[in-house]
Amino acid sequence: MQLNDNLMFARTFLRSPKMLGSAIPSSRYLISHLLRHFDWQKAKTVVEYGPGVGTITRQMLRNMSSDAKLLAIESNQELAEHLKENIDDPRLHTRLTSAANVRKALNGMRIDAADYVISGIPFSTIPRKERLTILRNTWKSLRPGGVFLVYQFSGAVLPSLEEVFGPVHQEFELRNVLPARIFRCEKNGAK
Repeated sequence: MQLNDNLMFARTFLRSPKMLGSAIPSSRYLISHLLRHFDWQKAKTVVEYGPGVGTITRQMLRNMSSDAKLLAIESNQELAEHLKENIDDPRLHTRLTSAANVRKALNGMRIDAADYVISGIPFSTIPRKERLTILRNTWKSLRPGGVFLVYQFSGAVLPSLEEVFGPVHQEFELRNVLPARIFRCEKNGAK
C-alpha cells in the first residue's frame, strides 16, 4: 500500500470512524482468505462495497480476467476520488453512491447481475431498515448461484444475512487487526 493510501485511510477513519469500522486497512491474510472464495474464471462482474483506498480492489484486479468488470461503490467522495486518481484500470468503474443503489449502478453499466459482491462496510453501524434494503438489493443484483462475501469484526450482521440469504457459511481470519469474520452467502432460489 502506498503512503498516500495509508494517510487517506487514517484521515477518513478519524473523520468518520463508523464509516470504515477499523483504523487499519485489511491485512494481506484477510485479503488472501477472501479472494480464495472467488472462481476467477466465472468472475465476469464483481461489485465491491466500500472499497476505501483500494486495498482489496487492487488484489481483485490482479486476479480478474481482462474482460471482467469491477464496480466499486463508495459513499465517501474523497475515497471515491482517491480510487479514480490512483487506480488506472479500464475494468474498474467507481460510483459515488450507497450500496443500497447497487441495482441502479449495475443497470447504468448495462449489466443485469453480478457474479460476486464483496463488502466490508460496517453493517453493525447501519440502521436495520437500511441494512436490510442493502442486503435485499444485493440479493436481487446477484446471478443465480452468485456469492455475497461480507467481512466484519463482529457477528451482528449474521441474523440479517440469514433473513435475506438463508443459510450462511462463516469463517474466521485471526491474522488481521481486528480478527475478522467472513460470511459467505449464496443466492439460491427465489425471494
